[in-house]
Amino acid sequence: MSTTPEEKPPAPASARAASMHASGSAAINLKDFTDARIALGFSGHGTPTAHHLRFQADHALARDAVYAGLDIDQLVTELQTLGLDSLLVHSQAQNRAEYLRRPDLGRQLDEQSRGRLTQAAATAPANFDLVFILADGLSATALEINAIPFLKTLLPRLTGYQLAPLIMAQQARVALGDSIAALLKAKIAIMLIGERPGLSAADSMGLYLTFAPQPGLTDERRNCISNVRPRGLDYETTARQLLSLIEHSIRKQISGVALGGLGMLE
Repeated sequence: MSTTPEEKPPAPASARAASMHASGSAAINLKDFTDARIALGFSGHGTPTAHHLRFQADHALARDAVYAGLDIDQLVTELQTLGLDSLLVHSQAQNRAEYLRRPDLGRQLDEQSRGRLTQAAATAPANFDLVFILADGLSATALEINAIPFLKTLLPRLTGYQLAPLIMAQQARVALGDSIAALLKAKIAIMLIGERPGLSAADSMGLYLTFAPQPGLTDERRNCISNVRPRGLDYETTARQLLSLIEHSIRKQISGVALGGLGMLE
């Protein structure tokens, strides 16, 4: 004789409430590891006033970060304290408004910058292995906060490489780094750039590495390390990851998708 499985009665309301409470506790614990807007609670059917005001403030910070200009003088001073020479270049975007409207202009150097880089390459004592480009991108604030502390962590470990003068790029998109490195005849371009601000972070810096950089390369030729900031990917971890990418890129003579992700390099 066949039997049918007994249907289990629905869990009592008290058990469901306990489960929901436990899930809420887990979400609250997750807040220790992320700035994302989770477990905000409720005020009636809406968001609590404090969180609503925080949302508006973060939105304002994100907008300000997009339009903020790079403090070149301060950056030069900080680089000099590290004993680093630097050159200033500019994309073909004449101002911030044009930069935001015309991404293509942010990927191309203006003529004055091209001449400056060509002269630097002609007077270099040797071919460059690496060129670091500090670019404002979509958040100059992110670069000003993170670039110098990160370089302080990275540079003491970066031995055995011929470094080009450090480049500061204004109104720059990621692809501008390829043109810069090509003119300097550098093997690898490493761009530190302010990432697009979000509502949970307006100070996030990204790193982009390209082997054999040339104008016209697409994103699949680049490796990216993102969310570099005190409350994101810390400088120590970022430095280790970048050093691994540099080592494998030079050894295999490739970068980007062909090189693989960081997990594949370990």
